[in-house]
Amino acid sequence: MSIEAIKQLAEQLKSNIGRVIVGKEEVVELMLIGLLTSGHVLLEDVPGTGKTLLAKSMAKSLALSFRRIQFTPDLLPSDLSGIHFYNQKISEFEFRAGPLFTHLLLADEINRATPRTQSSLLECMEERQISIDGETKYLERPFMVIATQNPVEHQGTFPLPEAQLDRFLFKIKMGYPTTEEGLQLLKRFKDHDPLAELEPVAGIDVIQKAQQAYSAVKVNDDILQYLLQIVENTRRREEVSVGVSPRGSQALLRASQVHAILRGRDFVTPDDIKAMAKPVLSHRLAIRGMHRTANQAESIIDDIIRLTAVPAEAGVTAR
Repeated sequence: MSIEAIKQLAEQLKSNIGRVIVGKEEVVELMLIGLLTSGHVLLEDVPGTGKTLLAKSMAKSLALSFRRIQFTPDLLPSDLSGIHFYNQKISEFEFRAGPLFTHLLLADEINRATPRTQSSLLECMEERQISIDGETKYLERPFMVIATQNPVEHQGTFPLPEAQLDRFLFKIKMGYPTTEEGLQLLKRFKDHDPLAELEPVAGIDVIQKAQQAYSAVKVNDDILQYLLQIVENTRRREEVSVGVSPRGSQALLRASQVHAILRGRDFVTPDDIKAMAKPVLSHRLAIRGMHRTANQAESIIDDIIRLTAVPAEAGVTAR
């Protein structure tokens, strides 16, 4: 697909999702970047801010299979992956696929499941495959996990470990609507549910082609060095016990490439990297206890970007 075709596809999806979700243009764009990079997204905010509604709106805008799982403490790994059961009619064991065998998976309140169940997602999120009873089963692409969690209520929850967080391309906060958006929201849902009327605007073939296009976006060596410098600086901060991993640097590169596509460009600039740095890198930082405060990770990323030298314009735009 061409750059222009992908940009038009993104605009169609934004417009369709916007029939349900009021405002939140930046959040919707991050969701689409996650889709186009084959990445996973963690939505974190207080209840009632539209996390699940956003995931459902995106799913209904795509002609893809969609499954929703309510994570609870008694949820088992086999409840996600599926089981082999004995079929008495044919006297053989058969495999009954679990909800992981889908294109879009909504993991609602993911931090309410036990670490054992959370860890069952590691393999499928990274390698798009599941090992069951010694047999490897591959997931059809596209495969995207959209997880939600409440950052306020901690009773009966199990915080996601760093290894799990590192599998998510983005960690996104929804935020409260403005007064104007809140009024528009009340009017929109007063008489009917717009989600029920939503129709898909893109199918699996289009999405698969769009997911392959970002690799053709050019990235100058100076830009790669700039990106790597930002990542390495996260490992040198006194407040940070664990900095961004190589997986994180690759995630930042892919997100920046798609961000460039959505701006109609086939090359990455420092502005693309700056725009993607906080949603890609913040949740990958482990902050030391004495320095741990609200939004501390984002403040550190802002400070690193401010102190990291930007490549010269001539070198940036060179093809």
